[in-house]
Amino acid sequence: MKKYEYTEKKDTRSGFGAGMAELGKTHPNVVALTADLAGSLKLDAFIKENPERFVQCGIAEANMIGVSAGLTIGGHIPFATTFANFATGRVYDQIRQSVAYSNKNVKICASHAGVTLGEDGATHQILEDLGMMKMLPNMTVINPCDYNQTKAATLAIADHVGPVYLRFGRPVIPVFTPADQKFEIGKAWTVNEGSDVSIFCTGHLVWEAIKAGEMLAEEGIEADIINIHTIKPLDEEAIIASVKKTGCAVSAEEHMISGGLGDSVAHVLAQHHPAPLEYVGVHDTFGESGTPDQLMQKYGLTADKIVEQVKKVMARK
Repeated sequence: MKKYEYTEKKDTRSGFGAGMAELGKTHPNVVALTADLAGSLKLDAFIKENPERFVQCGIAEANMIGVSAGLTIGGHIPFATTFANFATGRVYDQIRQSVAYSNKNVKICASHAGVTLGEDGATHQILEDLGMMKMLPNMTVINPCDYNQTKAATLAIADHVGPVYLRFGRPVIPVFTPADQKFEIGKAWTVNEGSDVSIFCTGHLVWEAIKAGEMLAEEGIEADIINIHTIKPLDEEAIIASVKKTGCAVSAEEHMISGGLGDSVAHVLAQHHPAPLEYVGVHDTFGESGTPDQLMQKYGLTADKIVEQVKKVMARK
């Protein structure tokens, strides 16, 4: 089993900010928009170097989506930024009609996703966004796992033609993927190879899956750990190949179980290779106020919970 180590922790939103700063130098058509959250979305470096390519829309998210759709007509590549709750739940109609239906080249970049937004509580947390966005025709949905992968994904979506939802977060987490990685939209990344159980993970839960894999290895259980950073288009071949090898699977995500990655995995398995599947995610409830660590523990978004679900699903083989 490959061991993953890290020397620093960074928030994934800062990876997005670093990617935007680089795009400001390499992609003259990229425009950044925000709904009064430039600092939270780490846009300062981009704005400093490209003030003429920044639009402050204020607390008017629906208008920001409309402006973004309009900018694409002139050949611009708009990156519309705000918190994930406001980037999806508040403006779903505008995204559906003006971006997805029209297949506009808008990049919706959403920070503070999931419960790890923390103390701001349920009104600012969203656990339904992956499901909402993956159901939209034409929409690509990406949920990277650390600072480096978020930066790489930000660069990649600038060259992808079509609507994109890019989801990232607020807490600092280990940086464990290569700084020079090439991000391939729709291509899963095998974190570790194993033959006993498949763990399909995304976002902040990838690091938890890695820790779970180490814990399982101590008990002689070899986990095939797959980072599904692209929720849509889903790498069905990687999912099927892994489960054919292991015979069972666990999905792990900082999202509602209903509608998230686990649902997508279940759909693939039901169609192509039926096998036992267990879930790690939030069960039909809203979040609440608390520190990120407290909330991850309360809602079972941890390495310990992944291990528990692995043992449960292996007993069903």
